[in-house]
Amino acid sequence: MMCLFRPLSRLSLWIVTLLLAMPVLTVLLSWLQWNGVSAQILGELSQSVLPDYVRTSVLLCAGVSLGVISMGVVSAALVALFEFPLRRTLEWALLLPLAMPAYVVAYAYTDFLQYSGLAQNTLRDWTGLEGRLLPEVRSVWGAMCVFSLVLYPYVYLLVRAAMAERAHHLMEAARLLGAPLQRRILSVALPLARPAIAAGTALALMETLADFGVASYFGVQTFTAGIYKAWLVMDNRIAAAQLATGLLLAVTVLLSLEQRAQSRLRFAAGHSDAQSAEARAHVLKGWPALLAFGLCFVPVLLGFVLPVLLMCRALLESMQSMPVPWIRFMHWSLNSILLGSVTALLAVGLALWLTSQARFSGTALTRGLLRTVGLGYAVPGAVIVVGLLLPLGWLQSSWPQSGAGNWLTATVLGLVWAYLVRFVAVAIQSVGSGYARIPSTLDESARLLGVSGWRLVTTVHVPLLRKPVAVALLLVLVDVMKELPATLVLRPFNTDTLAVMAYQLARDERLGEAALPSLALVVAGLLPVILLSRTLGREK
Repeated sequence: MMCLFRPLSRLSLWIVTLLLAMPVLTVLLSWLQWNGVSAQILGELSQSVLPDYVRTSVLLCAGVSLGVISMGVVSAALVALFEFPLRRTLEWALLLPLAMPAYVVAYAYTDFLQYSGLAQNTLRDWTGLEGRLLPEVRSVWGAMCVFSLVLYPYVYLLVRAAMAERAHHLMEAARLLGAPLQRRILSVALPLARPAIAAGTALALMETLADFGVASYFGVQTFTAGIYKAWLVMDNRIAAAQLATGLLLAVTVLLSLEQRAQSRLRFAAGHSDAQSAEARAHVLKGWPALLAFGLCFVPVLLGFVLPVLLMCRALLESMQSMPVPWIRFMHWSLNSILLGSVTALLAVGLALWLTSQARFSGTALTRGLLRTVGLGYAVPGAVIVVGLLLPLGWLQSSWPQSGAGNWLTATVLGLVWAYLVRFVAVAIQSVGSGYARIPSTLDESARLLGVSGWRLVTTVHVPLLRKPVAVALLLVLVDVMKELPATLVLRPFNTDTLAVMAYQLARDERLGEAALPSLALVVAGLLPVILLSRTLGREK
């Protein structure tokens, strides 16, 4: 058992963990450079932009929380506890907004709701009024709506699973005791879903705080936008590091809340009773059934169907005025696929190695290092960028002739490194779940036959992990294709991706041209959503 986990392998594990955790450590260690200049910078930030960043971020998180909880809980309760027309279709359709990058939805609604957009022109034609008839979508409330429409599936998935575990059985028992339907929902179903609501909301808020595309495009002054402004506009890495620390602390609090909620959710699920054969979903008819269908269909309509239709319309209009840049589009797509493929292969390889180390050694240290590496997904891309560039700035200031900045900012190395820091956790989660299904007796039987070490991994484990490995490759590939902040800063010259070009074209008000790469990202995002919906269908 210990042949795999020798001192050399243990040293390699420490090196990999250090490399993947370095961005966060660098941001934290930047405070060791505290001096009078740093204090002056922090004081200036506190008197100028920092209160606005805090106020806007808190307001944005409050609005997104309200939005994802209302849409996610209502839709999950309806499809889990009731029977109405097209319920089974809506059950998987409610996952479709997960395929939409938030910045793509922002582009679509900006084109639709702006002063010269279709919505306001139509209203002016109908009413005969002049001027702006709808509020400006590029605002904090617009960002709230966009994030809520895109991120509510986090709450929907967890709440639906929590209610499906025990709600039917306990609600049937409450019905037999004479409790009316409203009381069964409020006193039985919703309390069971509280940990799921908390976990899903925390995940949505982490995505909100980590976003750069929507905040930058809408001009919303969040921490992420402030980090990029401090680094790229103000050229002040100390200010960027201080802002990154604040964002990192906020995400750490949300992550701890999510992990606590997930542990309570697992406890509840692990002690659930089998669903009673007599427990059935409450059948709705007439206008209640129509209302239930409407409440579930509206999030799908606004979060997926309408944005896709608006982008298709923008694409068709742009095709009438100018030819589609298919050659450039293929170049962007090839860059995205190549970066995603290289990162996915490396991430899955690291995940296989790390999870096998944890399986063979079984020590608390190994499990702790694995969890440390797995936390990278919760780290915003802005923090990763600052954490990678800070040490290069220190090295460049010490040896100006070394050209240290070109090591990461002019090659694919820095970009893939940032991707691995952020997305290796996705591969670890998938491969780790596959390892959990492999009984340890197979390892013991293989050792009795003389198979051990990496031979055991390659001949016994890998064939059994083909599906989890394929899922991990797909998820990392799609996540890399949609990643914007790290790609925007660290990409080499002439290495534009679909996400970067969609952002730059939309920023230049060329929304018709931005529609093509945006729709390509939506199609790519549909792949894991389809996989997830099929997995949920098989679990029934």
